Amino acid sequence: MAMDGYRGFLGLLVSALLVGFLSVLFTLIWVLHYREGLGWNGGALEFNWHPVLAVTGFVFIQGIAIIVYRLPWTWKCSKFLMKSIHAGLNAVAAVLVIISVVAVFDYHSAQSIPHMYSLHSWVGLTVVILYVLQLLLGFFIFLLPWAPLSLRALAMPVHVYSGLLLFGTVIATVLMGVTEKLFFVLKNPSYHSFPPEGVFTNTLGLLILVFGGLVFWIVTRPQWKRPKEPESTLLQSEAMEGAIAISSGNSGDKSDSELNSEAAARKRNFGLDEAGQRSTM
Repeated sequence: MAMDGYRGFLGLLVSALLVGFLSVLFTLIWVLHYREGLGWNGGALEFNWHPVLAVTGFVFIQGIAIIVYRLPWTWKCSKFLMKSIHAGLNAVAAVLVIISVVAVFDYHSAQSIPHMYSLHSWVGLTVVILYVLQLLLGFFIFLLPWAPLSLRALAMPVHVYSGLLLFGTVIATVLMGVTEKLFFVLKNPSYHSFPPEGVFTNTLGLLILVFGGLVFWIVTRPQWKRPKEPESTLLQSEAMEGAIAISSGNSGDKSDSELNSEAAARKRNFGLDEAGQRSTM
């Protein structure tokens, strides 16, 4: 299928992937070069897993999960396959961020540091809980075939809005966490004296912000939205035919010819409505 503005989409997609990859790379350089590396011993090396996994999972992988539906070369793939990929990427992001939270709590406990006292921790834990809840609800409503179409139609706008809201909140939370960490560790030289680590990590924050902006721009362009599949139209038609059958069963005072005429008229109107919707897309 052709996409309007394909070259612009491709340029933004490549830019987003590049900036997202650089964000992960800069985070690794920060903890390996400036923060002495990674470990799992209850010390600072264990804490360093927190930014690495948060940026990798909660920012980069979640961003890819958000825009995966917009990839035009996947439009011929089944909707179920794309739902599975979307859910799988979000599940990987959830696992990584949960491990990052465990690393923080373990570090605080080992170092006798109070838990959950900063705004970063309040917002961060809240968004993690909401993210897992969003993942579970999306799995049961959209991936499994149990939910009725009416529930899916009702939940879809909420699912899309809450997903973007959570992603934006994640970006803000990561930036708060980076700044908070720099204030704690940069004493001599101090943060306000522009030490190399401060400048480097501020650049990391800008990369994360740009990545978030690119993802938001890609996912909010209506011309890059995945077209509706014929199966969805078929399901709507079947639902309408079922409603017609129920109506026919409750209308015993009408003749068969009258009922057939009404059914044909409803189908014609449905076809005209679908044609009008396609012409405006």
